Amino acid sequence: MAGGSGTRLWPASSSRLPKQFLPANEKSSFFSLALERALSCAHKIIIIAGESHIPHVIKDASKLTAAEKKRLIVIGEPAAKNTAAAIACAVVFTDAGDREPDNKNKRAGLKNMLVLTSDHIIKPLDVFKTDSETAEEACKDKLVVFGIPAAHPETGYGYIETEPKSEKNNIYKVAAFHEKPDLQTAKKYITKKNFFWNSGMFAFNTSFMSEQFHIHASDVIMPFEKLKEPKQEDFSLLKGIKILNEWKGLKAAYSKVKNISFDYAIAEKCDKTAMIRVNFDWIDIGNWDEYIKLDRGESEKNISQVFSTDSNSCFVDSDIPVALAGVDDLIIIIKSGKKGEPASALITKKGRTQKVRDVVDIIKNSGKKDLL
Repeated sequence: MAGGSGTRLWPASSSRLPKQFLPANEKSSFFSLALERALSCAHKIIIIAGESHIPHVIKDASKLTAAEKKRLIVIGEPAAKNTAAAIACAVVFTDAGDREPDNKNKRAGLKNMLVLTSDHIIKPLDVFKTDSETAEEACKDKLVVFGIPAAHPETGYGYIETEPKSEKNNIYKVAAFHEKPDLQTAKKYITKKNFFWNSGMFAFNTSFMSEQFHIHASDVIMPFEKLKEPKQEDFSLLKGIKILNEWKGLKAAYSKVKNISFDYAIAEKCDKTAMIRVNFDWIDIGNWDEYIKLDRGESEKNISQVFSTDSNSCFVDSDIPVALAGVDDLIIIIKSGKKGEPASALITKKGRTQKVRDVVDIIKNSGKKDLL
């Protein structure tokens, strides 16, 4: 899943350039690293992204080998309708040519699907691959969610509550999903050994998942099931990457489908849900505090035109000169509009960057959506 509007790392990320296409290190974007993970453990990779973001997808994917490119299919979403729609679209597309003749909704095949996010840092790769294989073994007749051992009280993540004992291979039965908590509740969760962060990554069999959509969220999957199997002429190649340019009826399906997350639509309602306790290291770059640790260090030396006096531990990312005088622990992000985007600036204190989402809401309500 490579959609989103990039609100948490505004103004560096935006609807024009979401977070997943920002640099995760000197060589790769978050999306590029997600592609590497997918290629390590899956035969075919379906990339669901907003239509306007396809150029970013192609730019990053063009760095792959010819053999790797052949394993990719890009589907552009005509509208942002949250994760349930994206997953339903991928499930229907995967099984479009595998329906039994007497029942257009019943699948004859047995295909396992791994749903990955495109904006996380996960390492090492070999451990991720091993955990994914374990999840695949467990997902034949159930939904498997990847659970992250909670390292500290965190209010920015949802939580998974499991049964106390593992069934086998770090697979636990899910007892409940919990919304993002307040700090006091998060501190309570962290004292318990059966509460995990919800990574937003899943594994399942497509036939099983189709049934779950029909039970719990038929209004999400049915608009896609009315689509016919794409024809060869509906696809094009760009830099060796296959793009579904015209899936007849897709735009109409997205106009009808409900805007709801996969967690709300399916995961929280499914009575056959398990969790794999992962062994890999995981970071969700959900705010500027996390990003500056990952990116170029907590220092104002990341650009050459920062002039500072009596200031400490500030991070500056700006395309114009910036002067700091008598300030500490600030994060300053300035986009001057040199590349054609609206000029904008963010100034926030370290440790308070979760509030950026609130600022984005204020901007939306003020009618200045062009800034986003």
